[in-house]
Amino acid sequence: MPAHPRRRTLLTGAAATAAAAALPLAQPRPARAAAWETVLDGSFASYETLEASWNYLYPWGSDHNGTARMYGSPTDHHHVYLENGVLVLKATRIDWDEGNSSADPYLPIRYHSGAMHAKHQVLVSDQFPDYEIKGEFQAPSSPGTWPAFWLTGVSSWPPESDILEGDNENWFNTFRTASDVSTTRVPVPSPGSWHSYRVWITKTSGSDVDIHYYLDDQWQAVHHGAGFAGQPLWVICNLQMEGSSGGSGPTTDTYYRARNIYIGRTRA
Repeated sequence: MPAHPRRRTLLTGAAATAAAAALPLAQPRPARAAAWETVLDGSFASYETLEASWNYLYPWGSDHNGTARMYGSPTDHHHVYLENGVLVLKATRIDWDEGNSSADPYLPIRYHSGAMHAKHQVLVSDQFPDYEIKGEFQAPSSPGTWPAFWLTGVSSWPPESDILEGDNENWFNTFRTASDVSTTRVPVPSPGSWHSYRVWITKTSGSDVDIHYYLDDQWQAVHHGAGFAGQPLWVICNLQMEGSSGGSGPTTDTYYRARNIYIGRTRA
């Protein structure tokens, strides 16, 4: 499966800026429906519990749109490992020529890093009309680092929803097409500290959804996701480097930590 062409350079158009500017400043927190079920409980207590709910690498392999190649497996915990109930992804600069990424825009590989994707695929539908996806993260913010926690289509791109992406600002992004994007930028105080990032996705009508974005339990924006319902979505946590994050990346090891990643849904 080819990697999705997900890059921040798609987010700078006037349409995206106007869409973000038009969002209301406040919105009530969506109410949780009674028929609720947990599908991923966020436990990183052991490698057994991690590997019961998560797969290593991207769903399509080791390469994507930056200069980091992903590593990790049940027998290789150098770049993906557990530390007192916390999932750690570590990016390390390499000093040899490993060729270029196999994914557009085919950048030279300069790092080894880590990525994980949930075994559960999010599928908003009449049967499951509401989904909550959330987690707590310590995200690196130095130039050339590109941490992310995001949803992307299993069989096509778009759809995509970025829950965490950025540095000292978080970019809440919703891709309907490559040129039809809603973006809300939110300052993140001390991004290297623990912060919670969350979406609540609600089916509206037909194949459309509303996606509510939260930072530290504070509502930030609602984006309309036309055509998102009925399309399975991967949940991905990864530490990419350089690429559209901008700047030359660090020469020392970079760490991205996650805990309490949770997925729940209503059942109609």
